[in-house]
Amino acid sequence: MNKDTKKYNSSQTKEEKLICEVLASEISSHLPDAENKIWHGHPVWFLEGNPIVGYSKLKTCIRLLFWSGQSFDEEGLEPEGSFKAAEVRYTSTDQINKKDLKRWVSKAKKIQWDYKNIVKRKGVLERLK
Repeated sequence: MNKDTKKYNSSQTKEEKLICEVLASEISSHLPDAENKIWHGHPVWFLEGNPIVGYSKLKTCIRLLFWSGQSFDEEGLEPEGSFKAAEVRYTSTDQINKKDLKRWVSKAKKIQWDYKNIVKRKGVLERLK
């Protein structure tokens, strides 16, 4: 795991830190070839320069975001924003279902929209996989 991600995790409150550590560990184990870095202030995992999954601290929770998550056809993920992203929010590690998380990360590898080139395409997303 990236040292900046560890620093991000350790800067959270006790329960939020635990949530972040579980998410980082699970994501990293299921995306071993992904690049992990702090992007726009929070940890994100990339495949070939394309953002796949990340999490961030919101006012009342930790939000796990899958950039192509609306295409997963999965219960438990809520649409986020005006593109293809979907999220789930956690306030406790007890809420993290590792089976669901593993399945979602697997789908994130297989189902990708090209966020890397969204600016070049003037806001138009194209499906990669």
